[in-house]
Amino acid sequence: MSAIKVTIPIDENLLLSLKAGERVLISGTIYTARDAAHKRMSEALEKGEDLPFNIEGQTIYYVGPTPAKPGQVIGSAGPTTSGRMDRYTPSLLDRGLKGMIGKGYRSKEVIDSMKKNKAVYFAAIGGSGALIARSIKKMEVIAYEDLGPEAIYKLTVEDFPAVVIIDSNGTDWYQLGKQKFNEQNAGQQ
Repeated sequence: MSAIKVTIPIDENLLLSLKAGERVLISGTIYTARDAAHKRMSEALEKGEDLPFNIEGQTIYYVGPTPAKPGQVIGSAGPTTSGRMDRYTPSLLDRGLKGMIGKGYRSKEVIDSMKKNKAVYFAAIGGSGALIARSIKKMEVIAYEDLGPEAIYKLTVEDFPAVVIIDSNGTDWYQLGKQKFNEQNAGQQ
């Protein structure tokens, strides 16, 4: 199966057509944010302040990139465990966030909010940070520079490899995989 080309910000019709388990190649502008940046964004929203970028229609990559070596745009850029952002995610989805890239499971609250807000969760392959870095063509800090690698960066990516883990209908590829495995093993007993 070939990968689906996805340009960010993602077209709503394409977003709605993506299905759990499909491979994608993401191009366009994405933003990075990890735990500390999510906490600050949450605090800003609680105070009625604006976020450091217009989140509507955007995608956040859960990553804390390592420093770039000479001649590189970025160092290793592997995904962070997404569940660490779950307590902050529904409020960002309610404000228009449409995509998230990370690794690992998401909570029921996040999946319910994704269905309500028609958003998608992509997984990047953990342990492949150096490979992923090749798809990042430009990087700039846009907020919370004092957080170092946990600052918010604006990335320009080209053919960033990922898999749709949870689609806009809430279908979870991890759960589908478990179900299929259990069905196959039940037939062998």
